[in-house]
Amino acid sequence: MTDQHAVPEVPEGPTSATASAARDLHAFIAGLPKAELHVHHVGSASPRIVSELAARHPDSKVPTDPEALVDFFTFTDFAHFIDVYLSVVDLIRTPEDVRLLTYEVARDMARQQVRYAELTVTPYSSTSRGIDERAFMDAIEDARKAAEADFGTVLRWCFDIPGEAGLASAEETARLATTDALRPEGLVSFGLGGPEIGVPRPQFKPYFDRAIAAGLHSVPHAGETTGPETVWDALTELRAERIGHGTSSAKDPKLLAHLAEHRIALEVCPTSNIATRAVRTLDEHPIKEFVRAGILVTINSDDPPMFGTDLNNEYAVAARLLDLDEQGLAALAKNAVEASFLDAAGKARIADEIDTYTSAWLAP
Repeated sequence: MTDQHAVPEVPEGPTSATASAARDLHAFIAGLPKAELHVHHVGSASPRIVSELAARHPDSKVPTDPEALVDFFTFTDFAHFIDVYLSVVDLIRTPEDVRLLTYEVARDMARQQVRYAELTVTPYSSTSRGIDERAFMDAIEDARKAAEADFGTVLRWCFDIPGEAGLASAEETARLATTDALRPEGLVSFGLGGPEIGVPRPQFKPYFDRAIAAGLHSVPHAGETTGPETVWDALTELRAERIGHGTSSAKDPKLLAHLAEHRIALEVCPTSNIATRAVRTLDEHPIKEFVRAGILVTINSDDPPMFGTDLNNEYAVAARLLDLDEQGLAALAKNAVEASFLDAAGKARIADEIDTYTSAWLAP
């Protein structure tokens, strides 16, 4: 059985010394304190959690056997990925399901030394399936507070519009994000996900305007499966402060310069881009062009179990593509802290922890 989106390994070199160095770099990454800015709530459900949810809801087409999930999560293209993703969304049917998923995602993050994460949540997918909106908010907030107390991982929310569901979903997401009686304490940003082809960004401008007026940050997906014009639309129409993916930005030198000049971070997800066929191979990934252009690049896992990856692996992939040593990886981790919407004291705390960890690792 071949997994079309198997975890890309950082290749070991031809000598034992090189192999040892690669293993040491993996060990460094495993202990490196991190922040993650582009990771989806339902898309982070591990095979163990998906199996448990599928067993709770046996009418679903999602397999309960974790090994069978490997085949289930093998995508032919981005459209197929959306179909599979939505079948997992359908397993989240009760507030208890929401709470379980959220808490367990935080547990998996903590195991990777993730200190802070902005988790992309799509409330419309749950409320449109009958989960009470207040109960949904209570479930994610209860899990957030419990996870911080139990694991030390700080979670914040990005509420995103599922683009495939049209403007009705945008209206509902904006309402949930801006209504004081509903808006959860952990909400910091407003996004737009789902397919890009046939879903132009400008039509969502009124909803982003409302969210921004309510104090939320703008973080739409753009340029993942469409051209750089989609990124420009996200910047000019949706007033994006960060860009989710932004892969096609490399095709437009003026756009690269604009992103660098205005310190607009890209949320880069290398393995995801291969799995959804947004990029053909890792060696063709434009992350190198982004770094050369001076753009603030952050490394993220997107929908990690679905893509057979995790954040540690994404850092290992980045290390190979960018030829990074420990100090380079630490700088990459600090990019995510800088680009986050954490308060200044929180940013300083994690950045100091990264520096302390790196210095101790490199000490003779």
